[in-house]
Amino acid sequence: MIHVCEVGPRDGLQNEKKHLSVQQRVELIERLMASGIKKIEAVSFVNPKVVPQMSYPEEVLAKIRRQKEVVIAGLVLNPKGLERALETDLDVIHFTLAVSDSFNQRNARRTAEQSAAEIEEMIAAVSQQGKPCVAILGTAFGCPFEGQVPEERVLKIADRFVQAGCRNITLADTTGLANPLQVKRMVTRFFETFGDAIELGLHFHNTRGLGLANVFAGYEAGVRHFDSSVGGTGGCPFAPKAVGNVCTEDMVNMFHMMGVSTGVDLEQLIDTALWLEQQLERRLDGMMMKLK
Repeated sequence: MIHVCEVGPRDGLQNEKKHLSVQQRVELIERLMASGIKKIEAVSFVNPKVVPQMSYPEEVLAKIRRQKEVVIAGLVLNPKGLERALETDLDVIHFTLAVSDSFNQRNARRTAEQSAAEIEEMIAAVSQQGKPCVAILGTAFGCPFEGQVPEERVLKIADRFVQAGCRNITLADTTGLANPLQVKRMVTRFFETFGDAIELGLHFHNTRGLGLANVFAGYEAGVRHFDSSVGGTGGCPFAPKAVGNVCTEDMVNMFHMMGVSTGVDLEQLIDTALWLEQQLERRLDGMMMKLK
């Protein structure tokens, strides 16, 4: 069984020129829930002057018609964002940093060490409240400014978050630098280090066309949790030439063709991608949606 974390409402929209309204974002989330997606990264608590696409997260969360079996997550970058997030009914908190200093400086205006120390404290605070969290390690497979990122550095930061109380780690290929052999090697080392006590997720971008190949490599290495974005939307404002995430409906189709269950209604998901294309008023990158 594949567990999909749909990041379209957050990562998918954060780089779009067309800014969707609160109601459009709510409708997107509800359409995704109706298609069978069981986890959705719905919002992020960031400065609206920096990422205006993510404005009014509290309003978005308040308007969603929640389903009991669907987990709603939100991204937090700093203590102020965490304070806002904990005042909502989010099910899980997502923390993120880039493990390369150059990228993290551009994204968070601090070194990776400074972000890691801050996230450790936030993980402890969330754990005390009994709320689960996920630590997302960006540029885990390479940095557009520094090049190769040592695996030891990635595993060391992951271990710090595990020791702080986080039981869910996602390794993110923020700018699409990963290749399948590298993914297999990293996943193998992660499982050798942490065993199966820590849930590992993977987050890929399709900048160099290897997104689905990397998902498959992760699957063969034992991963069952994958981030993806409806229509292949996405990109990072701080990553040069970054394109969208692995497309959700294309990934679901791949697994269904392999006989692997996802619990997702593919046709309904494709309809949602087509709807989103209309809202964004541009052609999206997904392939399955072009066949309908």
